[in-house]
Amino acid sequence: MSDNLAPAFNGFRTLRQPQLLSLSGPDAVAFAHAQFASDVGTLADGHWQWSTWLTAKGRVLAVFQLLRLDAGRLLLVCHDGEIEAIAEQLRRFVFRRKLVIERADGFSVEGAFQPSAAATGAALARLDDGTIELDVGNPACPRTLRLSATGDAAHDAAAELAWRRSDLRFGLPRLDPSQREQWTPQQLGLERLAAYSVKKGCYPGQEIVARTHFLGKAKRAATLLEITAGAAPGDEVRKDGHAIGTLVSVAGELALAVLPLDTGEEGLSVAGSAAKVLPLVEGLAR
Repeated sequence: MSDNLAPAFNGFRTLRQPQLLSLSGPDAVAFAHAQFASDVGTLADGHWQWSTWLTAKGRVLAVFQLLRLDAGRLLLVCHDGEIEAIAEQLRRFVFRRKLVIERADGFSVEGAFQPSAAATGAALARLDDGTIELDVGNPACPRTLRLSATGDAAHDAAAELAWRRSDLRFGLPRLDPSQREQWTPQQLGLERLAAYSVKKGCYPGQEIVARTHFLGKAKRAATLLEITAGAAPGDEVRKDGHAIGTLVSVAGELALAVLPLDTGEEGLSVAGSAAKVLPLVEGLAR
């Protein structure tokens, strides 16, 4: 596999798997700060961050982009879909807070391997036609997401796969339903995205996350592998014939696996075929 970061396709393509969830109302920010692992309270209007929602046992339910459009509205870009299930679970914790949790169906999500026209880093941009633009790359591998109300970009399965492969190269886990509630943020390498905080107040799973961080007990981490096409999330990774880890996310011949920190690069295999460790690309944290 080439280590070239050249664009996988030209122009914008519609990405059908990502779905959007809106949290709106006077208590939207306070609610999100209490539920999600990132420091939502420090997020400025017109900016976004990576975030994650955890179980009480500190296992990852979802990884998403969290946009603060203004003081009363947040938008979640959930790249693996399943927002109906996420919304239903979130509503259980609303109690007397003043907010509405609902699908944001007015946008399509479009991706391109090109620099953003106006967005930079964590600062989102609003284009003249109402499109929200997000910078989701780095100078070596520029990528742009647009949340478009017009939704006129073409879609094809090859582009969707190329975008998913690029996500994995940046270390962004793409969670199959079978892999939810299985891994801690540290095991998935979510510190690379700055998707959780160990300094903010309480949130579901915070005690587990903080204990692992401060006591240095993380023994496994996300590793990018080149594998044989046809492998699936949940497949074993073996070293010299012994099972040592699990594939978490798969996109063609790329996979993110959770492996012991001292695994090394020799003797790895998946489904009977050799697997090769590849370097992760930096620059997706916001």
